[in-house]
Amino acid sequence: MTLPKKLTEEEIRRRLPEIAGWDLIDEKLHRELVFADFSAAFGFMARLALAAEKQDHHPDWSNSWNRVTIDLVTHASGGVTDRDFRLASAANALLEGT
Repeated sequence: MTLPKKLTEEEIRRRLPEIAGWDLIDEKLHRELVFADFSAAFGFMARLALAAEKQDHHPDWSNSWNRVTIDLVTHASGGVTDRDFRLASAANALLEGT
């Protein structure tokens, strides 16, 4: 299997407008979300988990009550790749649907 190509910082910054709400922090795509309550936060995580599984690409994330913090990086490639942008886009699409 061919690993996805690690994007340069310049490529990442140029593409960040494609994924509103995300930033580059510590060489990862990063987003912090606040929901109405724990149920809404966990429901979002469950829906994103299904999308991540379909893409075979899994986020580094955490949940504390109504907050979800997500970091996306392709560990095997040593940085952010197109796969991370695809999963960030999937997360944004789920948010638009809530």
